[in-house]
Amino acid sequence: MYSIPLYRPPSEARSLIIQVTEGCSHNKCRFCYMYKCKQFRLKSDDEIKEHINELKAYYKDPDRIFLADGNVLCLKTDKIISLLKFVKAEFPSVQRISSYSGPLDLIRKSDDELRLIREHGLELLYLGVESGSYKVLSMMEKGVNQLEMIEAGQKAVRAGFKLSCMIISGLGGEELMNEHAIESAKVISAINPHYFSLLRLVVEEESELAEDVRKGRFKLLSPVGILDENIIMLENMELTDCIFRANHVSNYLNQSGILNKDKDVLVERLKKFRDSNSFIPMGNDRL
Repeated sequence: MYSIPLYRPPSEARSLIIQVTEGCSHNKCRFCYMYKCKQFRLKSDDEIKEHINELKAYYKDPDRIFLADGNVLCLKTDKIISLLKFVKAEFPSVQRISSYSGPLDLIRKSDDELRLIREHGLELLYLGVESGSYKVLSMMEKGVNQLEMIEAGQKAVRAGFKLSCMIISGLGGEELMNEHAIESAKVISAINPHYFSLLRLVVEEESELAEDVRKGRFKLLSPVGILDENIIMLENMELTDCIFRANHVSNYLNQSGILNKDKDVLVERLKKFRDSNSFIPMGNDRL
């Protein structure tokens, strides 16, 4: 029924997943291991219809649907619209359709194309910003620079999508900790998404970054450094009614709130946790 591995954001835990593509159309990020074992390909219309018919036997009335794998927006606009029409016809109970969105795919589509896709039912996009630093984005081969990442996020918001952005704590390592924190805050502030989440870098063997760590080219940030970086990042953010979450299993301290309204409280909690006996650093996530 699915091509494994299969991924979805934590907030899509109860969503029906429809696998429209396999893998990631970019698949070059040095820190990412998710789709390294897959050759990217677009599923045919017949494959998608057969897949949906199989899913209907198990999921009768889903209210949320997540379109996988990595980059559904890389499809041609008319194909996305046809897909959305078909999904809504097959699952009339659906109240929200969402997907991952690569920055390059958002940039390549016109404002009119994105508005059409939104009007036909794709409501929520998840954008892995990862970092706002020119140096970190280049080092990790994200495929876009800081200004292009801002452009991608702003285009999504302007088209009417609900946008969820993610930053990876520690992605700049020891050397670029301050730059990663401050420039990431700058990019997220410029995009001003509806949702913003922080998770922590964990280096997996399948990623190219693993070799950099083994050879000493990339020095992982210490646990205390991660908390310091989070503090700097939050202190430099200027957001409007943005729902913030740092409740991934990788986070040292689970946090949630509204930015900027709760910024001071969130920062103070991080400082108290960093300086308390409750925080016992176990070392870096080294291989």
